[in-house]
Amino acid sequence: MLDVRRLRLLRELKIRGTLAGVAEALAYSPSAVSQQLALLEKEAGVPLLQKVGRRVRLTPQAEVLVEHTTHLLERLELAEAEMTASLTTVSGTVRVALFQSAAHALIPQALTLLAGEFPGLRVEVTEREPERGLFEVSARDFDLVLAEQYPGHTRAHWPDLDRVNLSTDALRLAVPPPRAGRSAPASLEEAAGLPWVMEPQGTASRHWARQLCRSAGFEPDVRFETADLIAHIRLIESGNAVGILPDLIWAGHEPTVHLVDLPGRPNRTVFSATRRSSASRPGVLAVRDALARAVGLVAGPAPRFGPTL
Repeated sequence: MLDVRRLRLLRELKIRGTLAGVAEALAYSPSAVSQQLALLEKEAGVPLLQKVGRRVRLTPQAEVLVEHTTHLLERLELAEAEMTASLTTVSGTVRVALFQSAAHALIPQALTLLAGEFPGLRVEVTEREPERGLFEVSARDFDLVLAEQYPGHTRAHWPDLDRVNLSTDALRLAVPPPRAGRSAPASLEEAAGLPWVMEPQGTASRHWARQLCRSAGFEPDVRFETADLIAHIRLIESGNAVGILPDLIWAGHEPTVHLVDLPGRPNRTVFSATRRSSASRPGVLAVRDALARAVGLVAGPAPRFGPTL
C-alpha cells in the first residue's frame, strides 16, 4: 500500500519544482523530503525521480501517481467538508491570502462580523500578491484567496479553483490636491511629465497602468515603486507623485487626494477563489458571506472626483 503522506510529497515536488521548495512549504528538511521520496520509490517498485543537473524530474510513472494523488486529496477534502457541514456549529481554521487594499478595506469589517456570529471560527490572514495567492490556494497553503482582475489582463487558469466575484472597483488617476499657485492635472495626458508611483514590476496593476499611459502617448516616469498603497497615497497627497488608485482603498472614507476619471472609466474586479473540493466547507462559506457583506459596509458615498474625460 502506497503511503498517502509520501504521495503528497511527490505531488508537492511536481507543484513546487525543487526539493528545497517542498521542504520550505511543509516545514521539512530537504534531506527528510529526499528520504521519504526514496521510501516511496521502494513502495512503488519503480523509479520516480530522474536527476537533471542539480534538479530532479518526475518520471512518467511518477506523473501517473501525482494525478491520482490530486484526485485522492480532493476526495479527502470533500469528505472533510461534508463532515463539517453536518455539524451544528461553524468552527475550525480558514487561512486567507489577500492583496493589500482588500486587507485595509474588507478584512476588518468581515472579521468583526465573523467574531460576532461564529466565535469558534479562527481566521488567519496573510498578505499575498494575487498570482502567488492563487497558486498557494491551489497548492493547499491557504483555503481562500482574495484576488483582483485588471482590464485586459489574463491570469493563469487554475482548473481546481472556483471564482466568486465580490465587487467591481473603479480605477482612477490620483493627483495632489489643488493648492494655492498649483492646479491639479485634469487628465491623464496632463500627468505625463510628472513623477509617478506604481506597484512593483511584474504585478498586474503595474503592467496595466504602464499600458494605459502608453496608449495616452507617453512613458510614465516611475520614480517610486512600492506595493504599499498607503505609501502611494502619502506620496500623492504630499505633491511628490501621481498614480492610479482603486476606489476600494478609501473604504467609504473621503479621499485625501484629487481623483480624475480615466478614459473609458476602467474597473478592476475583486474576487475570491477556493479549491472546488473545499468550497462547501462551512468555514469557507461563512468567510465568503462576511466578505460579501463587508463590501456593502464599505461602499459609502462616492468619492469626490475631478473632471470627467
